[in-house]
Amino acid sequence: MALNLAQKKEVVAELANVAAKAHSLVAAEYTGLTVSQLTELRRKARQGGVFLKVAKNTLVSRAFEGTDYACVQDALTGPLLYAFSNEDPG
Repeated sequence: MALNLAQKKEVVAELANVAAKAHSLVAAEYTGLTVSQLTELRRKARQGGVFLKVAKNTLVSRAFEGTDYACVQDALTGPLLYAFSNEDPG
């Protein structure tokens, strides 16, 4: 399902807010994961205080502008999921 402009702005704002507060970021390819595996990964991430998001790289790139994570914008290619640690940098 394609996002409309308002939804895209909402995603960018949410990610910018999370990125501004996060201690660390991990971007990982999720190719090959089943829906149930991705759901389990999200559940475990929530339990560990990690914010996990799958979003279009162009939206993530816009969200990272002006944050500590702006330096990774050139590496945002392919199907990525983004994990932000809000509690522990490791």
